[in-house]
Amino acid sequence: MSPVPFQIIEKPFSRRPVEVDPITVDIIENALLNARREMDYVVFRSAMSTVIREQRDAYPLITDREGRKVVGQFGSPIAGFTRGYQGTVEDGDVFLTSDPYECQGAISHCNDWLVVKPIYFEGHLVGWSGIFGHVMDIGGRVPGSVPINANQYYEEGIIIPPTKVYRRGEMQTDVVNLIMHNSRASNSNRADLTALVAAAQLAARRVVEICERFGLETYVATCDLLLARNRKAISQLIDTSIPEGKTYYFEDYVCDDGCGMGPYKIACSMVKRGKKLYFDFDGTDPQSQGSINFIFNYEMFKMFVGAYLIKLYDPQIVFNAGYYDLIEVNIPPGCLLNPIKPAALSCRTGTLQRTFDVLIGLLGQCTPGLMTAAGYSQSPYLYYSGYDDDGEWFTLFYSGFGGVPGRPIGDGHDGYTLLPSFFNLPTEFAESYAPVRIEQYTIVPDTGGPGLHRGGNGNHLVFYFEQPGTVSIHDSRWLTRPWGANGGLAAERSRKFMERADGRRELLPAMKDMVPVNPGDRLHFVTWGGGGWGDPLERDPAIVALEVDRGLVTREGARRYGVVLDADGGVDEEATRELRETMRRERSEPGLFHYGDTIEDILDRCESETGLPPPNPPDFEDRRLLANNPVVAG
Repeated sequence: MSPVPFQIIEKPFSRRPVEVDPITVDIIENALLNARREMDYVVFRSAMSTVIREQRDAYPLITDREGRKVVGQFGSPIAGFTRGYQGTVEDGDVFLTSDPYECQGAISHCNDWLVVKPIYFEGHLVGWSGIFGHVMDIGGRVPGSVPINANQYYEEGIIIPPTKVYRRGEMQTDVVNLIMHNSRASNSNRADLTALVAAAQLAARRVVEICERFGLETYVATCDLLLARNRKAISQLIDTSIPEGKTYYFEDYVCDDGCGMGPYKIACSMVKRGKKLYFDFDGTDPQSQGSINFIFNYEMFKMFVGAYLIKLYDPQIVFNAGYYDLIEVNIPPGCLLNPIKPAALSCRTGTLQRTFDVLIGLLGQCTPGLMTAAGYSQSPYLYYSGYDDDGEWFTLFYSGFGGVPGRPIGDGHDGYTLLPSFFNLPTEFAESYAPVRIEQYTIVPDTGGPGLHRGGNGNHLVFYFEQPGTVSIHDSRWLTRPWGANGGLAAERSRKFMERADGRRELLPAMKDMVPVNPGDRLHFVTWGGGGWGDPLERDPAIVALEVDRGLVTREGARRYGVVLDADGGVDEEATRELRETMRRERSEPGLFHYGDTIEDILDRCESETGLPPPNPPDFEDRRLLANNPVVAG
């Protein structure tokens, strides 16, 4: 029997044009924003896993009837969901999916569980609520379900196609039980799913309340007005901030794939023609044979571009999807950002976040004085798994942070996150959740790139393991450096090493699965800094001296700013003036970007500088064959 095509079950819907006064628009807009915030509160107070409850790795949205995001984070999944789902949509239904290919990359790996709920009012579909969160474990070959050396996404754990987990308001218990049976962390996953569903249901209830108060026609018309207003604002920003006809280009690299191959280039060009921006990722390397591939959902990409423009020029604008038709993008099939199914996706985080640096470098060329440096390098994390004294299985997911890049308005934060709404996992909670002690959590001086505004420093965490188990680590920027901007210098790299209980020291790569650990072993987890912004020789010497006193910069590191300190830690004015004059004479003219070196020189000096062998050039031939095969690509 052939599947039922996608079909929305509802009463006939005929729109009647209505005028909506500005006060009503403002009230409805803020009611939707409050509903979106309530979704956060519900899921973070109800979820069980550390990654959602403590670190807040969950992202909600509310859309209009057509699936266009009105409020929320990331791109709307509705367009991809409606293409991937075959069956009916009815009042009271709730859907779950974890298949990135089925929703066109609205989620980017199978650990992200996406819940979608249609919102009905008096029998009419008026919108959708949705939220996705990263769950702890979905089965697969490694604890945590983020295998580095997977070649297909089938190896990464259970893959959930668009599936009804509630049918007309009733939970499909057999379906949910089947899903949970495939996880090492079924209890926390069940609680997280319940929390995600509760958040989506609350949003639906709030939308219904708005419709009851103002009427269906007014609500629908207001959504249209909010989308149109956002489009007008972004159109004006494009008109005023980006020159017509000039092509801009930028590229950056993902260091490696964790399997010994790399680096992987991400390349993008941009040009404005008329009222639209055109982006082309032609020149990006083909997809990886490992799991660092990232499906760059078109709506997500457009959201990133709009977020950059809005936050840079007019942060008071409420962000929605109304402007998406102003941005056109080409991402060639079979490349690292548009892999062909079933390419592995689990370790896509570094690739995802490297696209932030690429967009900043690309868009920043239009207004260099307003751009930041690089630092959107990774969400560095580890999994520690094993059995405790009671024979119970444990898995700790711990996400660390690096240095925030230097900015036009000041220094980057030290040891902080760049992801929206992301929180640090409290040390006390991590230690109560798993048999581990965090013996050190410090800022690493001099790891932030020097500049008029210093890049943020990275972190040095030391994990002391109390039980036998395994550790998987995931990080990036161990090879390439976060680049500096407007004369600022590049930041320092990340590094990882294990200090064994018997005194042996093992240097580890940035990405490695299933490293055995025993009681008394210590993992040293050092993250990268953020790039510097502006000429470091223009930084106030008194600030440099203060940061030396605070342990953020060393005395030797102060000399990179041309600052010499006396024996008491104060600024030696005469020696500083002489050193800065010498440094200005001997250096080349500061450029817009400072990478630390060319990619060729970085590879040549890799082992001497990092202690690790350089990655091998990726073999792309079989990937090109896939991309050029219309049967496979389709």
